[in-house]
Amino acid sequence: MIERIVLIVLDSVGIGELPDARDFGDEGSNTLANTAKAVGGLKLPNLKKLGLGNIFPIVGVAPEKEPMGCYGKSAEVSRGKDTTTGHWEMMGIISKDPFPTYPHGFPAQVIDAFEKAISKKVLGNVVASGTEIIKKLGMEHMKTGMPIVYTSADSVFQIAAHEDVIPVEELYRICRIARTLLTGKHAVGRVIARPFIGTSPDNFKRTDRRKDFSLSPPHKTVLDLASEKGFEVFGIGKIKDIFNGQGITASIHTANNEEGIIEIVNHAKRSFKGILFANLGDFDTLYGHRNNALGYKNALEAFDRSVPKIIESINPRDLLIITADHGCDPTTESTDHSREYTPLLAYSKCDNFTGGKNLGIRKTFADIGATISELLQLGRLPIGESFAGEIIVQ
Repeated sequence: MIERIVLIVLDSVGIGELPDARDFGDEGSNTLANTAKAVGGLKLPNLKKLGLGNIFPIVGVAPEKEPMGCYGKSAEVSRGKDTTTGHWEMMGIISKDPFPTYPHGFPAQVIDAFEKAISKKVLGNVVASGTEIIKKLGMEHMKTGMPIVYTSADSVFQIAAHEDVIPVEELYRICRIARTLLTGKHAVGRVIARPFIGTSPDNFKRTDRRKDFSLSPPHKTVLDLASEKGFEVFGIGKIKDIFNGQGITASIHTANNEEGIIEIVNHAKRSFKGILFANLGDFDTLYGHRNNALGYKNALEAFDRSVPKIIESINPRDLLIITADHGCDPTTESTDHSREYTPLLAYSKCDNFTGGKNLGIRKTFADIGATISELLQLGRLPIGESFAGEIIVQ
């Protein structure tokens, strides 16, 4: 009997364009396959054993004749390609309307209200790369004390500030103010604090004290159902931020993938029943958005090397699921997220787990939530089709 779910989201590790990718400007995107081609192949022997190469042709990752795990890919029903939308859909929320984006910066009424609320003018209000905008405006920010506001192709209101000019806790405070103001038609998916350090554009560097301030989910998710039934729901990385704490019983922030993997292993070794939900964000933040295919390759291979430790840490009452929330193909001209299928790998040590099953193309990310709900006996969700019966023989 499954008592725990270990759900690991490899942020942005997509596996091929969705049928509507053209509508999002993402035709031809395939984060995994295109990265593999660009770098001469990927060495992912442990993910290969689980069945990754059976989902889609990936240079260096051949299909397994008898995979340890079950494998497939998931389609996103929600109209979006961002972190919040993807994670919410996994847990049972379909977002019919995309979060608002601002390709020309935020309208005057938004900026004016924010400046009035924090009693400061702001710099920027443009679409920009986070590393580039602090190079461009960092010195002016240090002279004036004005926070730097910027956005991207995603639904984000980002605020950058030097830690010696606006202390991190103060930056978090003004982000909370922004979050309260950004409602209604301007309800962006996330307000993000982006602290940085350094003395000049040559050495400005963003720190690991980033913090996301998300909208609260519009209704209960699988996480709420689990926590209300007394299960532990432990978030690793930015999971708590993505759900604005809703349904999370405990969490830990991590600075990078390495820390996240350590926490996954350590927490899986603990005795508890419920959900361990982790987001590993370096693929997206450090490599996808920077169009760094080699860095993306190295991060994938580093995660692959950790898979045996993760498998060793789980027990026979656990189900391990590895997936993603969207794509971010580092080989395309775009530096933004891509509208892609996501890989789906499932594995358990329980006696009645049937490895090697092709789970096919799942119609929605919510199939993951439906599966968790069935296994933990949380009740049937209004969306999503459980694949529990396909992988666990009763």
